[in-house]
Amino acid sequence: MKQPFSSVWTREPRATKSPTLSRAQIVRAAVELLDAEGLDALSMRHLGAKLGSGATSIYWHVANKDELLELVLDEFYGEFKVPEPQEADWRHTATLFAYGMREALFRHPWAMSLVGTMPAIGPNAMRLLSRLIDTFTRAGFPKAEQDYAASALMSYVAGVTTPEIAMQGMLARSGTSVCEWNSTMRSTVEKAAADHPEVLAHYADHSDMDINASRALSFDFGLNCILDGLEAHLSRRARREASPSRPQEAVRDDERTVTD
Repeated sequence: MKQPFSSVWTREPRATKSPTLSRAQIVRAAVELLDAEGLDALSMRHLGAKLGSGATSIYWHVANKDELLELVLDEFYGEFKVPEPQEADWRHTATLFAYGMREALFRHPWAMSLVGTMPAIGPNAMRLLSRLIDTFTRAGFPKAEQDYAASALMSYVAGVTTPEIAMQGMLARSGTSVCEWNSTMRSTVEKAAADHPEVLAHYADHSDMDINASRALSFDFGLNCILDGLEAHLSRRARREASPSRPQEAVRDDERTVTD
């Protein structure tokens, strides 16, 4: 028989016998360790050494490593800066959420490995989810589509940012700067694309562009495309609801027009 799901957020807090060590101290030290050394380096023993105490002291606050990971993941969600939905229009709120998530991922590269594998039911995660639901409700999305819209937004941010973080890690390990890597890659790309003049021309046009500026512009472009698509979806829905008796073919014609 399977054991019922357990979470640090759903069980009663433990009565601590370690008055000199708080849960907040443990979480803060764990985040610092993760930022400096990565997910593989996190252990109760290593964390205890960083805190100047034994691993036993940590177990008074968390039952196991999974509970600790739940805590640090919620700490990550707590760094997202998202205004109350009524204080701004939905696109502005969604944009701030996207940039907040992107910046938090760059500060804490380990977090992406926990998203989707650890339950996100802590207070910070619930606050974010509540604000996203409220944002997309005010925008006009029906209940099911509120989840779809939030998922599309988060998937875009994660999909674009994760490879950038991986590349940063690779450069850091190799001791190579972005400019040095770009310069080294230039001759390699020219050889690889020798039979593709259009690729060579495209690469030449962008070879002098600052790579960080290019990534920032690319992220903003893609984000606006996602939001434009969500906005177009809302417009199509509004037209269908305003004219429910219109022939289906006419509705499809309108949708093609918007898509075009």
